[in-house]
Amino acid sequence: MTITPSKLTGAAGAAAIASGLLYGAIQFVHPAEEVANVTGSTWAIVHYLTVAMGVLGLAGITAMYLKQVKETGLLGLSGFLLLALFYLTVIANSFVEAFVLPPLAEQAPDVATDILGIFGGTAADGSLGPYEGISTFAFAIYFLGGLTFGLAVFRARILARWAGILLAAGSVSTALLPLFPHAVGRFAALPVGIAVAWLGYSLWVSERQTDDFPAAGTVTAGRGRTLAQ
Repeated sequence: MTITPSKLTGAAGAAAIASGLLYGAIQFVHPAEEVANVTGSTWAIVHYLTVAMGVLGLAGITAMYLKQVKETGLLGLSGFLLLALFYLTVIANSFVEAFVLPPLAEQAPDVATDILGIFGGTAADGSLGPYEGISTFAFAIYFLGGLTFGLAVFRARILARWAGILLAAGSVSTALLPLFPHAVGRFAALPVGIAVAWLGYSLWVSERQTDDFPAAGTVTAGRGRTLAQ
């Protein structure tokens, strides 16, 4: 198989589809942030999938940005960098939750409880140092990254514009999370998951269309050969 930029971009679109669907699905099966759940198989599987979601999402938004880099300008660059940082944060934190928390839950349950409380809404007591700020940091880059990248997509008119609006609106809706219990508030992720999958599909379709039609000024002669006119 010949690897081309178009095929790589299409693969990144498929990665974004998978990332968006995973992001939404995880919200329905994520166990409660309790020490008793940390050593269970469901906890492990959910956080393995969350790491995968972050990796696939990072690949997807990178291709989305490169597809419209000229059209999105500084707004698109800002949104891309913020969302990329968000996905990297998700990968790092989910790695901790998947591989570090289970042994901690058995050997130092108080420390595990403090870590779980960061995203569960429990007030920090300072014992975890800078790590206690990861929730606020993740919220800020998620909010700003989704908003700016979504607006940049809408303005660029390259990918599905209304998916960009959904991404922006879904990210902004997280400002309402303090009004709801954490177990309910996590479903605010659904619009963003749908938007990412939608944008991934739009990217994948655009690359399929590119493959289906030869570039202007060329004709295909024989199998696998392209001759300039």
